[in-house]
Amino acid sequence: MALMRWIRSFHLVIAAIAIDWESGNAEWCDGYCFIERFVLNRDRCVIYTDSERNPVIRVLVVDDSAFMRKAISDMIESDPALTVIDTARDGEIAVAKAKDLKPDVITLDIEMPNKDGLEALREIMRECPTKVLMCSSLTQSGSVEALRAMKIGACDFITKDASNVSSTIKDMRDDLVAKIKAVSGVDTSGRRGGSPSVHARGAAVPAKTLRSGEASRISRRIPVYKPGEFELMVIGSSTGGPPVLETILKDLPLDMSVPIVVAQHMPKLFTKSMSDRLDSLSVLKVVQGESGMPLSPGTVYIGEGGSHIRVRKSSAGRMAIEISDQPSDALYKPCVNELFTSAAKAVGSGCLGVMCTGMGDDGAIGAKPLKDAGGKLLAQNESTCVVYGMPKAVVEAGLADAALSPEQIAQAIGRLAPSFSRGSEKYGLAG
Repeated sequence: MALMRWIRSFHLVIAAIAIDWESGNAEWCDGYCFIERFVLNRDRCVIYTDSERNPVIRVLVVDDSAFMRKAISDMIESDPALTVIDTARDGEIAVAKAKDLKPDVITLDIEMPNKDGLEALREIMRECPTKVLMCSSLTQSGSVEALRAMKIGACDFITKDASNVSSTIKDMRDDLVAKIKAVSGVDTSGRRGGSPSVHARGAAVPAKTLRSGEASRISRRIPVYKPGEFELMVIGSSTGGPPVLETILKDLPLDMSVPIVVAQHMPKLFTKSMSDRLDSLSVLKVVQGESGMPLSPGTVYIGEGGSHIRVRKSSAGRMAIEISDQPSDALYKPCVNELFTSAAKAVGSGCLGVMCTGMGDDGAIGAKPLKDAGGKLLAQNESTCVVYGMPKAVVEAGLADAALSPEQIAQAIGRLAPSFSRGSEKYGLAG
């Protein structure tokens, strides 16, 4: 203990080392570093070289493939704000190490021996709740399992292709690092070499118009909307979005008076699986939007991953879906900015926008013309977001009318159905 206190009092320049007590093996880091703290547990003594002024996000990597464990670990450790504290080859070992090491984030493979990723996830959420990113294959079954995992408690997922890692490594690495930082809740913005916030490519974020403390005073009251008040509803979501969309949409009445168009950041195969899942859970018809598809009240249109989804209104007043790959250099496809901007042009004050959980600020640019045209905008509140990025951007820009939980958003939207007053007990509200 005296040695520990002495080390805390002075910066020592020595080589960093991690010692496995059972095997006696030592892993030496390259070069020299300042020792400021070290952590002892049953199996390992790990000396950390970063103080609270430069926090490191601690990650446990779980995959049954030794190749993928090494590849994912290398991607993570390419960023100075992240460190891999250990790896596991199956779900059973992962649960034990999650309880023992208490990582900030776990990357968890789905298909593994002994105990698969979904079983391990359930146990982790029950015994030692941790931020988890699922690693899913780019397959139909992989997309279905990833969505199931998010319902169980995973924050988000990354896609992997073990047969093609070399050609996709940069995109996978960028996605992995950004999502680990976003879901961890650890602020690494002050670290040298840390990644900047993720902003929509080619767009300037609206200047913050709220003074300090004003954002916290945004309305928490559920707005009172009436059937016929809006012609269209648009929703933007990203990290942690699918379970939120499920909460918002699954209990909406069949006689909703508006069509609903959704831009969720997700690969193509996954948006199809999500639309199928939501369709099975909701009385509303949920489909993946196709170009030229007319918009009908009571139908939900999910933007296809890898393409932009917009709303166009004809001279005859009919609304339809437009699918496009332009702008091709957009950071996200579908892009919430594109959807919101098109909705503002199509129906102006007849649009209700909803901004859900997600990293970055996609949607903040599109929210401004929507509000300028007289539309309304609801934001998911901070306490219920997996990542309070996209909703925060519109709240701090003074564009949100209210900040609500997913359940409260569903209650507000439910008022747009003529049947609301007859079944308001279901929502816990007076009609």
